[in-house]
This record gives sequence, C-alpha cells and structure tokens, in this order.
Amino acid sequence: MRIETDEDLSAMLAVLAAQCPVMGRLHAERGIPPLRRRPAGFEGLVHVVVFQQISTLAAQAIWSRTLSVLGAVTPERLAAASDEDYRACGQSRPKTRTLRAVAAAVLDGTLDLEALPAMEAEAAHAALTRVKGIGPWTADVYLLTCLGHGDAWPAGDIALQAAVQDALGLAARPDAGTMIAVAERWRPRRAAAARLLWAHYAALKGRAAIPATTA
Repeated sequence: MRIETDEDLSAMLAVLAAQCPVMGRLHAERGIPPLRRRPAGFEGLVHVVVFQQISTLAAQAIWSRTLSVLGAVTPERLAAASDEDYRACGQSRPKTRTLRAVAAAVLDGTLDLEALPAMEAEAAHAALTRVKGIGPWTADVYLLTCLGHGDAWPAGDIALQAAVQDALGLAARPDAGTMIAVAERWRPRRAAAARLLWAHYAALKGRAAIPATTA
C-alpha cells in the first residue's frame, strides 16, 4: 500500500475509522490531514536527517544554509564537502558524520535508494538502518514522507507518542516498544494512523499538522 495522493490517505483513514473507534473519533475531529510528501531520493533522505532532533524552525534555517553553502544536495557534493563547509551549513558533528556516511553508502552502492520503493516497509527500513547514523526514526520518516509507505510507523517519534497517550488515555507516554504493540491494530495502514495522530498532536498544541522533528 502506498499513500501517493490525498485520495489514498482519505481511503485509508475511512477504513481505519470504520475498524477502530479511536481512529473514528480522531477522524471525525481532525478530518483529513495534509499529505505533505517530499520527493524520494538522496535529497529527500538528507532532508530527513537534517530535520531530526531539532525544532522545525531551526531545521528550516539549517536546510536553507545547506542549500546556500553546498549549492546542490548530491552524494558527490556531500562527500567532497569539508568540515568548514558543514560547519557553515550549521550541521552538528554527529549529523556531519551521518551525512558523509549516507553519501558514501550511495556512491559505493551499499545503499540503493532507487530500489527502496519496490521493497516492503520492513526490508526498506533494514536497508536504511544499515547505514551508520541512520536510526529507526530517520528510516521510518523517510519511508512515510518520501516513499509513501502505507504501513510506516515512527514508533520513536515523541510527538506521535504524546498523541497516542492522549488519544488512548494512557497514564504515561508510551515508549517505542509499546508504540509498536499499540499500532498492531492499525496494520497495514499505520502511516495513515500516524498522520492522523500527528494532526491530533498539532491540534492539541495549536500548531500546523506536521511530523515532529524529534526522535
């Protein structure tokens, strides 16, 4: 299953709403969340890495500086960039290491980004997380926002955890393991559930319905 269009998302949410009372209530309250897809490929993956673990506003500023300093977000350009280039972009040392590792993996064929869309979510997730520096959150968000996998589920996302806590009336924010168990009821449409839960979190916080940048 893929979420390529607003119609795809709407159809998946309709099924979830019919099957799960929690999804039905959230769907009635929040409607259809915005799709907000990004193109798949190297630049899309770099974008996810840059936006990890910092606020959206900070990530947007760093992304703009990255485009300005590097000129093009390609494996060749990131592999050739100096430490000074990365500092000028505003990248931290850990993210610099990750971006270099991603560029190297693509250049040497260890990571075949063109093959990922044809893989099942679990296989694509495993291929991404084999690259040093790419963790489960980065892989899941890339699958969800760039590849449109219908069953991607960023279990470690803090905003998603907070939304699940509120929606299910849990006493504490669930950890990643609990999130995986909770979401079994929403297979194979967990990505649609995630988008609706992000919209719920955004409404609770009075913000636009966008994925969190924390992991």
